[in-house]
Amino acid sequence: MSTAPLVRTWEVLPSRGYSTAWAELTPDNLAARGRAFGLLPEPYWLAYELETAPGFVTTRLRVTVESAARTGSLDLRHDGDGHWTVNGASRPDLDGALDCDLGLCPLTNTMPVLRHALHREPGSGPRDFLMAWVSVPDLAVSPNHQTYTHLARAEHGARVRYESGTFRSDIEFDDAGLVLDYPELATALTR
Repeated sequence: MSTAPLVRTWEVLPSRGYSTAWAELTPDNLAARGRAFGLLPEPYWLAYELETAPGFVTTRLRVTVESAARTGSLDLRHDGDGHWTVNGASRPDLDGALDCDLGLCPLTNTMPVLRHALHREPGSGPRDFLMAWVSVPDLAVSPNHQTYTHLARAEHGARVRYESGTFRSDIEFDDAGLVLDYPELATALTR
């Protein structure tokens, strides 16, 4: 992996919008900032900053969103001991989660994939995760169980199955661990 910033822009299908991330990857850490806009469920713009600790464990996600109806912000923090706060308030329902998952943001699928090298080689089967899931554009935070399973190597990375509840999608990741194609959610744009 590289310390040079990686830039990726996705077309986001459910919101009829776009999302761009500027990510700095090291062999054990991810820092990123991003911008997105969408037309559904109402026109909005969003900005975020993401920080992880060693092992790609989320330490902080800051988000601001603006629509015609409201402006909102979120400060989601993980203390490194398995406990979370949302805008300073303790959230024991998120205890045990290592990652956040910002809705409609393909970048936040990267952390569990990198931690377990699912974009490089087969794992020992499905990997189950508890996520601090952030819905967009309202920024409500809730616990969300997700499963990632390495399916196969692909031309530029791997295909990994993502499952949550009844939703399932086979996502293509590149060799750096970033989403290339997430059917029904987002597709990376090329220059």
